Amino acid sequence: MQKVGDIISKYQIDEDKYISREFQQYGYELAEELGDIKHKSLYIKLAKETPRGLMESAKSFVKDAGARNPGALFMWRLGQLKKEKDAKAK
Repeated sequence: MQKVGDIISKYQIDEDKYISREFQQYGYELAEELGDIKHKSLYIKLAKETPRGLMESAKSFVKDAGARNPGALFMWRLGQLKKEKDAKAK
């Protein structure tokens, strides 16, 4: 979790003019880290609707794995984590 002040200090008016919410910034940065800028809107939507803890766990899993396709591995792991969370809730 980042402080709001840290995110605001990174805000660049020329480049980030369409990013106005924290979850948008997080989703965009996640897409950059995974090398999947083409699907940045998907990561922004996930950042808005998915608990941050699940996303962080999936991201660290991908970083540790060193996959050829990190975006696909992230989505797979996120799905697994959601299933585990739902199973525990029942």
